[in-house]
Amino acid sequence: MAKPSFSFGLHAVYSLLERQPKRVKGLWVQQGRGDQRMQKLLELAEARRIPVQERDRQTLDRLVEGVHQGVVAEVVPAQAQNERFLEKLLEQMEETPFLLVLDGVTDPHNLGACLRTADAAGVQAVIAPRDKSAPLNGTAIKVACGAAETVPYVTVTNLARTLKQLQAAGVWITGTAGEATQEISDANLAGPMALVMGAEGRGMRRLTRECCDQLVKIPMAGSVSSLNVSVAAGVCLFEAVRQRSR
Repeated sequence: MAKPSFSFGLHAVYSLLERQPKRVKGLWVQQGRGDQRMQKLLELAEARRIPVQERDRQTLDRLVEGVHQGVVAEVVPAQAQNERFLEKLLEQMEETPFLLVLDGVTDPHNLGACLRTADAAGVQAVIAPRDKSAPLNGTAIKVACGAAETVPYVTVTNLARTLKQLQAAGVWITGTAGEATQEISDANLAGPMALVMGAEGRGMRRLTRECCDQLVKIPMAGSVSSLNVSVAAGVCLFEAVRQRSR
């Protein structure tokens, strides 16, 4: 029998109920927790007709490794999405597009960490080329700590073509490169945007770079020349969050 897959935490579960309710089989909530955030989540679960059961905290602690905040959802396991999913997501999106693109990131640990960072920043989807990219496997899902259940991982056949389609939809493409002349804090990241992170060492591929509307870099004051891709993604994404919250 397949091992159950879980998502947990108020933000993660609420986002899942909003975006992909068909993947939620049921909820377990902590007995006695009736604060406003929990009530809002329960109202959404009722609207989506998701069964809810109360359990004590110890039971929830045994289900997942991490801070569950009193709510655990059993879900259909996460899987990579395709171009058609991305098209529908953009068509139905009510908020300003905020996307993360990974070009050549092949380590599942890095993918999981990027998904976790993307979820924290409010990114609506993570996009990668289908070939020579990390799979959404058990390692990536575990490192993501629930974010793989809430942030869609979209793999596309032709990344350059997808970036051009995003541009046609009004999305500004910002690539990261160590040799860029513009620092991340000086770039305009407030509008509809997709942030492109290249593989460690090699960076973005030539065709990907040519699709970017602007290139930015993270200023490095120490002796190291680059950051881990998930750390670099966090720096850039949260600079965008800062600008977008003005």
